[in-house]
Amino acid sequence: MSRILLDTFAYSAFMRREAIITSTVQTAEEICLNPVVLGELISGFIRGKSEKRNRKELQELLASPRVSILSIDEETSERYAIILCDLRKRGTPVPTNDIWIAASAMQYGLKVLTTDSHYKRVSQIVTEYCSVS
Repeated sequence: MSRILLDTFAYSAFMRREAIITSTVQTAEEICLNPVVLGELISGFIRGKSEKRNRKELQELLASPRVSILSIDEETSERYAIILCDLRKRGTPVPTNDIWIAASAMQYGLKVLTTDSHYKRVSQIVTEYCSVS
C-alpha cells in the first residue's frame, strides 16, 4: 500500500503537473498533509496572485476520500524532538517546518514525497525525493 505525506513543494509540483510527482500522487492509496504544510500553502496563496483559485484547488484535493489532514499532537512533538536532536548531533540542519513534517511522517508511518533533498538527512523517515524542473 502506498501511503504518502506531501510536503509543500511536492504539492506545488503536483499542481504544476510535474510528471514524476503526478504519477506518484495518482497511484497513492492514501495521501496526507499536515497542518504545517497547509499553513505554508495558505501563506503562499495569500502572497500570490491567484489566492481564490489556489484555495479552491486545495479544497478539491482535500475533498478526495484518499486525502486526509494529520493531527499534530504530543506524540508528534516527541518525534520532532527525536529528529531535531539527531540532526543537531550530526550537524545536519533542516528547516524547522520540515522537521515537523518529518515528525508526522515518522508518527504515522508515511513516506514523505518531496522535491527537497534535505529530507534525505532525516534518518527516521522514508523519503521519496523527486528532482523536478
